Amino acid sequence: MSDLFHVSAAPHTRSPITTKHIMRDVVIALMPASLFGIYNFGLNALLILITTVTVCLLTEYIYCRAMKKPVTTSDFSAVVTGLLLAFNLPVGLPLWMAALGGIFAIVVVKMVFGGLGQNFMNPALAARAFLLISFSDNMADFAVKQISSPKVTDYILHGAIVADGVSGATPLQMLKSGESINLLEKLIGSVGGSIGETSALAIILGGLYLIFRKVISYRIPVIYILTVVVFLLLFSGEGADMNYLTGQILGGGLLLGAFFMATDYVTSPTTPKGQILFGVLLGVLTGIFRIFGKSPEGVSYAILLGNILVPLIEKVTIPTPFGKERAVSGK
Repeated sequence: MSDLFHVSAAPHTRSPITTKHIMRDVVIALMPASLFGIYNFGLNALLILITTVTVCLLTEYIYCRAMKKPVTTSDFSAVVTGLLLAFNLPVGLPLWMAALGGIFAIVVVKMVFGGLGQNFMNPALAARAFLLISFSDNMADFAVKQISSPKVTDYILHGAIVADGVSGATPLQMLKSGESINLLEKLIGSVGGSIGETSALAIILGGLYLIFRKVISYRIPVIYILTVVVFLLLFSGEGADMNYLTGQILGGGLLLGAFFMATDYVTSPTTPKGQILFGVLLGVLTGIFRIFGKSPEGVSYAILLGNILVPLIEKVTIPTPFGKERAVSGK
């Protein structure tokens, strides 16, 4: 027999697209929001972005070397975690807190569970929740605290700000207190908020790029956002007020979470039915948190709770293999 056949275990479908290609596309998609965050908030935003990305990469490298495992930093997943973590932080956060969040994301949420593909929840969002619980005052402070002629230690310890970046109440805080918001400003992003959440336009551009490149499906983000809108129509008491509804969509982390976090391959369902159910679940949870909770946000905890329920969603939505018969008791 002259012909040789390659024999291997399932799955047999192979693709030239690797994790590195996918993560590189995500990094590219995050660039518009990154650049606008730096433009909007100035030097502090740049320092936080550099800090979280660098810390995530170094932490993963050191962990792999210490545990004598293959170094995985070249797959860009740590860069994605660092960028997404920075996107969820206020610009005045001291750099040491941002660094601590990066270490928590990589070590506690990602690597101790086996690394990329094994983590059961989104590392960046889990780190944000950790920082919110540990340093609630700093994480909820979107005001600019200017320090004249700051030193390097001021940025590290106090989160010094000298640029004339935009700050103040976030659009969701204004909606929660009954105020209306300027939708054009929110679409562009010249408003207060977390570093990567303010520009809806930049986030949408990145999300469309991921859909165009077939890195993500439209199902989860579209179903997620539509469910939030329906929930707010039914239970917010604001009716069909377009300023309120549109402000809720554009404000906060809804778009960022819908396009970049809820669609995480590892922590989201794989089947179309599961993705639809997942999007509905996230929309309902976000609606509950935003309307009935004290905080005007809710996206982070909605996605984290959804991540925990993904195995159950997979179990009830996974298709039955063709030709499989149910076992009959007694036979």
